[in-house]
Amino acid sequence: MGIAERKEREKKQMRELILQHAMQLFVQEGFGNVSIRKIAERIEYSPATIYLYFSDKDAIFHQLHIDGFTKLVERMKVVRELNDPLHRLEKLGNIYIDFGLEHPEYYELMFILRSPMKNVEKKWSSGESAYDVLRETVALCLEQGKIPAGHFEAATIAIWSTVHGFVSLAIRERLKMVPDQSREAVIQAVKQYISTMFHQ
Repeated sequence: MGIAERKEREKKQMRELILQHAMQLFVQEGFGNVSIRKIAERIEYSPATIYLYFSDKDAIFHQLHIDGFTKLVERMKVVRELNDPLHRLEKLGNIYIDFGLEHPEYYELMFILRSPMKNVEKKWSSGESAYDVLRETVALCLEQGKIPAGHFEAATIAIWSTVHGFVSLAIRERLKMVPDQSREAVIQAVKQYISTMFHQ
């Protein structure tokens, strides 16, 4: 490996290190309580090092959003293979739940944690691309009479809210009433129930 390639690899590793620890701090302490200095202390580098990669903590937060939604949208691509929009909708629900349970920190940043998110507010294309997949699928379901007729946007939000609510309860450890030994079975059963609850 040449010097240029090694330097590029080291830059990529440092950028990933900053993002990883910033995400942990944002989730643990809240966006407003985290500073560039605190992130620098966590990775044991100077704040100046972080500024070589990100202009401010909003830029870090924004990049984490992009990374999270990129992972989610990549998973969603498989639904294009499904011709039946209802089956596509069911698959999207399962993909969304699996993503949230497997990546709780990303999920917190993407859908739960509040922050100014100046960069995100200007252009939230990463989040909109994921939402558009759901909107298009719901539209097809309504057009083909696969789900009960209703207001398009309301139906989309209602379906999203259902899976979001379950994931939020799960990653925030609000399912303590379910015994540990049966939790996985319950999660799978909930996914199945959500998959069928919109059938007419």
